[in-house]
Amino acid sequence: MALQIRQFPCLQDNYGFLIACSETGACAAIDTPEPARILEEARAAGWRLTDIWNTHHHWDHAGGNDTIRAANGARITAPAAEAELIGHVDLAVKPGDRVTLGALEAQVMDVGGHTLGHIAYWFESEGVAFVGDALFALGCGRLFEGTPHQAQAGLARLRALPGDTVIYCAHEYTQANARFALSVDPDNPALTAYAAEVERLRSRGEPTVPTTIERERAANPFLRWDDANLRARLGLETAQDWQVYGEVRARKDAF
Repeated sequence: MALQIRQFPCLQDNYGFLIACSETGACAAIDTPEPARILEEARAAGWRLTDIWNTHHHWDHAGGNDTIRAANGARITAPAAEAELIGHVDLAVKPGDRVTLGALEAQVMDVGGHTLGHIAYWFESEGVAFVGDALFALGCGRLFEGTPHQAQAGLARLRALPGDTVIYCAHEYTQANARFALSVDPDNPALTAYAAEVERLRSRGEPTVPTTIERERAANPFLRWDDANLRARLGLETAQDWQVYGEVRARKDAF
């Protein structure tokens, strides 16, 4: 792979990601949850951090932009729909745009819902996507701004990616997500096995991120709106897909 990825914990439960093009040395931070840690990791890797790619405007994703820009003049790429909230943005991008990092190219995807303009970056050639807070391992982001209809449409775009796509999400929430998922989909063997693995990993202090689209399709209740068994358990056999998603989201919010 030409795409090199460095993942590390930040703040209480965030992950930071540095990505680099092995052919050119170009390097970007995906969001800026903890700027001092990000700069330290870049130095440790021997990477020259020249870019920031934001997924959305929340403080634990864009709050470190100014510190990193002041340190090295990093160029900030961010969703156009949230540029005013983020502040200084050098390149405002929209869904369907393509952005480059050295010899690598990523597609900007619309995954709005958690925030209205939330985007993801999909490196099709590398089989990797950085999804911020739109999708988590066994979960998804709370709807602070968008509607269930919007969020389900964004998740459907992610769900349609090739199954072996590796998903880098921004928080270590999987253990709690698994407990909720089992409450609404307890008879799902893929979920039961996944939840057991999560317990083993976390007991050793190991991350559950990244995950894959295939794994989430099989076990994540927020992507299983068309599963007959889940619909029956929710009493929503004839509901629209976004309504099933919305009910799962509402139950998680109250869990």
